[in-house]
Amino acid sequence: MKQYHFPVQVYYEDTDHSGVVYYANYLKYMERAREEVLGVDLLIKLWEEQQIGFAVYSVNVKYTNSAIFGDRLDVRTTFKMDSPYRAILTQDIWKENATKPAITGIIELICIDKNNRLLAFEEVMAIPV
Repeated sequence: MKQYHFPVQVYYEDTDHSGVVYYANYLKYMERAREEVLGVDLLIKLWEEQQIGFAVYSVNVKYTNSAIFGDRLDVRTTFKMDSPYRAILTQDIWKENATKPAITGIIELICIDKNNRLLAFEEVMAIPV
């Protein structure tokens, strides 16, 4: 299974009053990584030409080692198809030189049209695995 890497620099604006990354920002990092894997140009083209998009169906995140201002992170993403209608993404966020992920996420992604009708992924594209 192919693993994709997306680098993240933690900025001051990402943190709370104590200098720790605000928990919801990890979801933003994961979203950016997914967009890079799928390809921003493809996502725009699918929406503009066919009104097809992707939506998060479910998220399960475990926070075990918070990042702080100045950290450099690596969002590691793998895909697997759970059914023709649902992709499971494992997205782990690693700190530099770490021996285990700081944050682990399991995201279920679905494909929908402009009327929120569920579409099979194979109707739209081949998921890069």
